[in-house]
Amino acid sequence: MPAFLIATLVPVPLLLLAALAGGGWGWVALVYLTGFTALLDALLPKNWQNQPLDQPFIAGAGLQVSLGLAHLWLVLVAMRFLGGPGGAETWSEVLPAALAFGVYFGQVSHPDAHELIHRPSRDLRRLGRMIYATMLFGHHASAHPKIHHVWVASPQDPNTARLGEGFWRYLPRAWRGSFLQGFRVESQDLKRAGRTWLRHPYLGYLLTAALCLGLAAAFGGLSGLAIYVGICAFAQVQILLSDYVQHYGLQREELAHGKLAPVGPQHSWNAPHAASQAMMLNAPRHSDHHLHPGRIYPGLQLDAGRMPMLPRSLPVMATVALFPGWWRRVMDPRVRAQQASPPGTARQ
Repeated sequence: MPAFLIATLVPVPLLLLAALAGGGWGWVALVYLTGFTALLDALLPKNWQNQPLDQPFIAGAGLQVSLGLAHLWLVLVAMRFLGGPGGAETWSEVLPAALAFGVYFGQVSHPDAHELIHRPSRDLRRLGRMIYATMLFGHHASAHPKIHHVWVASPQDPNTARLGEGFWRYLPRAWRGSFLQGFRVESQDLKRAGRTWLRHPYLGYLLTAALCLGLAAAFGGLSGLAIYVGICAFAQVQILLSDYVQHYGLQREELAHGKLAPVGPQHSWNAPHAASQAMMLNAPRHSDHHLHPGRIYPGLQLDAGRMPMLPRSLPVMATVALFPGWWRRVMDPRVRAQQASPPGTARQ
């Protein structure tokens, strides 16, 4: 737990200083979250250690709630002080600070919300949904467990990238597809349960988003609204980059009777890099999450013999994915090698 605590909580005071004090603190926070984390991933030994599964991981659950509450607080701080009086005011101060907030929301708040929406507690799931809704991405809380986990590594999943598909083509397809399919399945579940449309999750997502947009405008006018929307858009790009990188080109086999083969360890890309594992609450241990969606993050396992590994850390590969030609040169040969491997094994 110390690694998770340090990696996720140390950026919080840096973000507060970036918003409240301005100056060079925005660059400090941004460099810490990006360059410094990448440097640590390169220097530290890779983390292949698996924790025993008989542990309750009580502290892990406590950190989830703390990060969720910290996120909601940081959203209000960003609305009030980025571009507003008493905080970072000039664009040379606001831009790096806004980018740093976006990186934190995309690489810490998102993995936290992702964990929360998989928890058995209704209150924890509600907190996860609220985090996504404050990033104007509430539908992800519906589409991820009900669409992505059901159809991952198949053409039916809008968040699984196809071999040869560049990120910028994938982005609108995944965003639109997950929104529409999430709405469809939630509507079907609502009708099946005999509940009123007032209980539709999408109504909650939209109302929360409208409240956040109103607060941003009230705090900072049109410029404050633009800054908030920009931070959310940047966070959403990172969320979709994670999905793109973690499933690129991997497909489940279609069985003789037309059904898909069960999800296996070979259907997600993973990364053993210590610093980004800690910052992203073990999200790079992605195969085990799909095999055991209810398993809390400290207990996620890594197996190099069965799980495909990315050549670099997840954040670095997400950066590579922004350049489709470079991405395909790096990843397409690895996908083809993985496709040629026996089921349940990984080619590194």
